[in-house]
Amino acid sequence: MAETLIETKLEGIKFRKRGKVRDIYEYEDYLLIIATDRVSAFDVVLPTGIPEKGKVLTQISIYWFNQMKDIVENHLVATEIKDFPEPLKRFADVLEGRSMLVKKSQPMPVECIVRGYLSGSGWQEYKKSGTICGIKLPDGLVESSKLENPIFTPSTKSEKGHDINISFDEMKKIVAPHLAERLKELSLKIYEKARDIAERKGILIADTKMEFGMFDDKLILIDELLTPDSSRFWSKKDYQPGKRQDSYDKQIVRDYLLTLDWDKTYPGPELPPEIVQKTADRYREILSILTA
Repeated sequence: MAETLIETKLEGIKFRKRGKVRDIYEYEDYLLIIATDRVSAFDVVLPTGIPEKGKVLTQISIYWFNQMKDIVENHLVATEIKDFPEPLKRFADVLEGRSMLVKKSQPMPVECIVRGYLSGSGWQEYKKSGTICGIKLPDGLVESSKLENPIFTPSTKSEKGHDINISFDEMKKIVAPHLAERLKELSLKIYEKARDIAERKGILIADTKMEFGMFDDKLILIDELLTPDSSRFWSKKDYQPGKRQDSYDKQIVRDYLLTLDWDKTYPGPELPPEIVQKTADRYREILSILTA
C-alpha cells in the first residue's frame, strides 16, 4: 500500500494552521495548501490515514477549478512543483500531487451548499418540517429524491464541531445582501455545470459544499471544490430513491465505526487494513471516473 502522509513539517516555511485534513503554510504573498491523508469521522480526526487520499482530493479540486473558470475565478497560482517558488521545490517528495499554491483571500464567513437531491441533514430536516433551511419542499418526497430544481442552503462555518444550516435571510445578516445574492448565483451555476458533466460520466452529485473568498475586491473560489470530502457522489446506474445511496467517499469508514463501542470523542479508534484499503480504492475510483 502507498505511504500515508498524516502530518507535514516544512523547515523554514511559515506554518499557518492545521485543519482536519489540510496543513496550510505561508510563503510570501501566497498560501501553500497541502492535503494530507488524514480522515475524520463524526468530527474526530482518526489516528489512521487513507493512503493517497490527499492526492485524490487535490487532483479532483484542480480538475473542477479548471472546469469552472468561465463562471468564476479561483485561488490557484500553481499546482505543479516545477512552477513553485525555488525554496518550496526542496519539499517535492511531500508536495507532489497533493499541494496547491494559492492566493491569500479573505474567506467568506459562510459555507455555500447546493442540494440537488434529498439526503443527509437536509433529509432529516425535511422529515420534521417539510423544509430545508426555510425552503418549503413538495410533500411526499422520500430519502434521496431528486429535487425539481437545485436549492441553495448556506451554513455557518465552524472550526470545531458541526456547521449550522441557516436560511438565506439569515445569511444576508452575516454577509452583505448583494454578496449573498452573488454567492447564491455562483454556487447554483457551479453545481449545475458540475452536475451535467458528472452525469455524462455516470455520477450523480447529490449535494456539494463550496467556499468563496474576496481577493482584489472580487469573489473567487477557494479551498477545495467538488471532492468526495465536500460532496456526495452517487452511481447513476445504482441510484434508487427511497433509501440511502452508497457514496464515493469515507462512508465505508463511518459504517465501520458505527459497529464499534465508541462514543465518537477523541481519541478515535485505529482502522483495520481492509477498511483502509477499501476506502482508498473508493477515493481512487471516483478520481478516475470524474477526470477521465
